[in-house]
Amino acid sequence: MTRSLVLTVIGSDRPGLVSLLSATARSYGANWLQSRLTTLAGQFAGIVHLQVPTARADDLIAGLQQLGSQGLRVIVATSEDEDAASPNVSLRLELIVQDRPGIVREISHAIASHNVSIHQLHTDCYSAPCSGETMFRARARLSVPAGADTAALRATLEDLANDLMVDINFDELAAHAD
Repeated sequence: MTRSLVLTVIGSDRPGLVSLLSATARSYGANWLQSRLTTLAGQFAGIVHLQVPTARADDLIAGLQQLGSQGLRVIVATSEDEDAASPNVSLRLELIVQDRPGIVREISHAIASHNVSIHQLHTDCYSAPCSGETMFRARARLSVPAGADTAALRATLEDLANDLMVDINFDELAAHAD
């Protein structure tokens, strides 16, 4: 039997942090399945999904906690259930808007009001080529429960898009697409 561990990691960025984390995981027999790692404002931050033999999971968690003494804070969530039910529909949302505070709150509230989950969210800001204005870009994968009214969700987001003056693309993804 195996156990899934989902780690949230953060620490001041420096060379060797991924090596440190992966060596610790491997020393307890863990398999590194997925990760999203980045540097933001000088901080190394990430999410990692490990699979470890159940008998070694508690020891691995203790080993990961010890990385705090080396400047890497690790929070661990565990799960025995690998096969969570997947939604019947995945939607891709892409939007670009002039940056201002509150955009993520407005979009995420509109999505949650339709009982839809954000499976993945990637955001960034960049300078518009012609005007130099700061633009906010978001790319999301939404998990929609069976029977949800995707037309109503689309209408809500399009209405919001008109209020925010955004360019928005909203497409249904093939099953199991990332």
